[in-house]
This record gives sequence, structure tokens and C-alpha cells, in this order.
Amino acid sequence: MNEKEVQSILLNKLQFNQDSLYKLDTFCREVIEYNLKFNLIAKSTIDNIWDRHVLDSAQLVKFIDFNDGSSLSDLGTGAGFPGIVLAIFNKNPKFHVKLYDKSRVKTKFLINLCEKLNIQAEIYEGDYRSHKISSEYVVSRAFKKLEEHIRISREIIEYSHKLIILKGRNALSEIKQLNKNFNYSYSLEKSITSPDSKIVIINFEKK
Repeated sequence: MNEKEVQSILLNKLQFNQDSLYKLDTFCREVIEYNLKFNLIAKSTIDNIWDRHVLDSAQLVKFIDFNDGSSLSDLGTGAGFPGIVLAIFNKNPKFHVKLYDKSRVKTKFLINLCEKLNIQAEIYEGDYRSHKISSEYVVSRAFKKLEEHIRISREIIEYSHKLIILKGRNALSEIKQLNKNFNYSYSLEKSITSPDSKIVIINFEKK
């Protein structure tokens, strides 16, 4: 899909507005420019940034309720996918978006971007294990294998939460390889960017 086709989906199917599209456009330009010096995204995906990165991230708004006072944590956010895209969509000042990445280069980029575009997001640098993570939604994209995600949710994240992971064609096989003691409810949703990709959603209830 080209840029205009993606923007049409964002407006008509995912309820982004024109201001959000302006910020997403600037975001993409900043990523591409920064990528000339630092590796934020794979160079092979730059020409398809709207499809491969923006729309892939934006589709997660269907599984998140931004109307309450919850928070969202993006683990290993990298260049800000999906976290920055979700923060741009969010219009509720009581809903907090938190972005975690161990790279100082990437967190510096994100801090400057949020200041430039007035994006409301909290940026945390360093290993995720060095932070206290308490959110009702935890999202990630190309961060860890599913088994490691589940360990993080079970052992590190304090709240009951919904884990939402963008996965490629190996999603189902990774689920089948999980320990037999895995007894959390989950669903596999189709990705709108690739027939082979899936969105894994797991509900973790903390006692």
C-alpha cells in the first residue's frame, strides 16, 4: 500500500484525524532523516514506512480503550513503533503512554520528537528490568520471543494487563511451543498489513 492508501485507512477505518496524520507525516520524515546517521529502522523498509511501520502499529488502536485512565507501556519501542503512533492517536490526557528502550540514541530521538510535535509520552531509557512497569496495556513489536514476553508479564509487570504483540508468521508455532503450564486466555487476530502476520493478545490477571 502506498502512503495515500494507508492514510485513507487511518482516517476511515481506524478513526485517526487530520492533526494525527500531520504528526504521523512529520514523524515519518524525522525517522527517515535520522536513519541516515543512526539505525532506527531497516533501510530496506524505508520506502514502505507508511505500510510496514505506521499502519502495522496503528491497527492496535482497535484493541485498546483510550477513554479511561489507564496506561500503556511499549517495550523495546525502538524508533517509536508502535508507541509513538498510539500516542499520536491518543487524545485523552488521563491515558498515559510509556515508551521503553535501552538505546540512548533512540530515546534521545523520541524525546526530541515528542517535544517538537507536542506528543504526550513518557520515555524511559535502559533495560526494561531496571524500571517499575505498571500498565493495563503492554504492547511490543519485534522485541522478544513470545515465551520471553510471557515471562516479563508474569514476573515483572505489576498490574493485571492485556499483552498485545505484533508477530510474524511464526506466531502460532511459538504458541504451540509454550510450556504446558501456560493457562492464560489468548486470541490471535489477523493483521491488516500482511496475511502471514498475527496480533497475539493475552490477558494476564494478577492476584
